[in-house]
Amino acid sequence: MKTKVVIIGGGPSGLLLGQLLSRRGIDNIVLERRSKDYVLGRIRAGVLEQGFVQLMQEAGCADRLHAEGIVHDGTVLACGGTAFRIDFKQHTGSQVVVYGQTEVTRDLYDAREKTDGQTVFNVEDVTLHGVDTDAPHVRYSVDGVVHHVACAFIAGCDGFHGVSRKSIPRDVRKEYEKVYPFGWLGVLVEKPPVYHELIYANSPRGFALCSMRSETLSRYYIQCAVQDSVHDWSDAAFWQELKRRIPAPYADQLITGPSIEKSIAPMRSFVTEPMRWGRLFLCGDAAHIVPPTGAKGLNTAASDVHYLYQGLRAFYETGDQDGLARYSEKALGRVWKTQRFSWWLSSLMHRYPDQSEFDAKIQMAELEFLRSNRAAQKTMAQGYVGLPY
Repeated sequence: MKTKVVIIGGGPSGLLLGQLLSRRGIDNIVLERRSKDYVLGRIRAGVLEQGFVQLMQEAGCADRLHAEGIVHDGTVLACGGTAFRIDFKQHTGSQVVVYGQTEVTRDLYDAREKTDGQTVFNVEDVTLHGVDTDAPHVRYSVDGVVHHVACAFIAGCDGFHGVSRKSIPRDVRKEYEKVYPFGWLGVLVEKPPVYHELIYANSPRGFALCSMRSETLSRYYIQCAVQDSVHDWSDAAFWQELKRRIPAPYADQLITGPSIEKSIAPMRSFVTEPMRWGRLFLCGDAAHIVPPTGAKGLNTAASDVHYLYQGLRAFYETGDQDGLARYSEKALGRVWKTQRFSWWLSSLMHRYPDQSEFDAKIQMAELEFLRSNRAAQKTMAQGYVGLPY
């Protein structure tokens, strides 16, 4: 088997790259280790920057997003029982769109199937060969049958635990990591959201977030201890704790109900450098992870896709190799800026186990400065709606 680009990973970043390439006539194959139903069963965040929306438009997959996505012109920050709003539209002229990652993935699969794009599910034993040569190939098996795909380039979109990053020699890659001393307990409930925009709350009891997936599906989070299990938290205990952490006007109108999904997400930051080795290019979680504060994970993966897509497009359409040569440099330049934003917002809104009274006072001063200073609000708004590619 032969193709121009092998894409390892059939999540949203791999699918988006594949669809963009297919629309420009650049052959590609997507290899996914799980089934399609499994991939579509993942529950993930869905706050999309405008850059991501524009990529979906270019991929021809934005019709349902525009019809069903919820546009947010701002967000609410709460602290000490009071709240204030950051107006994205006023400060940046832009906004974000709430549209579930599962729906993004579904739209991309539908589009790929309509264009007869090749996707192989349930692949095992994926190995990369000749990555540092001009003739790489990928080996994998399905149901015990071994397959080989010769290609020109490999896009590693297979997440933190995938094979792509590990295929870069240890003496070539350098990894940076920060592990946060808490997690997020998240609950999905079939009830209307408590407010029409997201609410980020800093409470003496810990962080809380009120979010949504649609007008009838809400997602709520509270900061929890890293050693907690979902079995430690009944629905009643979760709702009681959430109400304690958000301002009373919101707590009073919160509509609770039985959870349809409950999970705990660890909090960490991770970056590997470089994001290119030979003919292998890393995208998304294969190269970097951000804490969910600020919703940068999927959006930063999209910026990787943008840089790689533009590089491959220029190579195949004009022979220009500069975009591919500078892929890692361009992608990492934006990655570290989104890491900074996610770290800053996480540090601002969470309570740390070893936090001193001085640290808590600094948090309050920072929040008050943000509330009262338009320049600070603009800076936050720029980070939240997404930096330009």
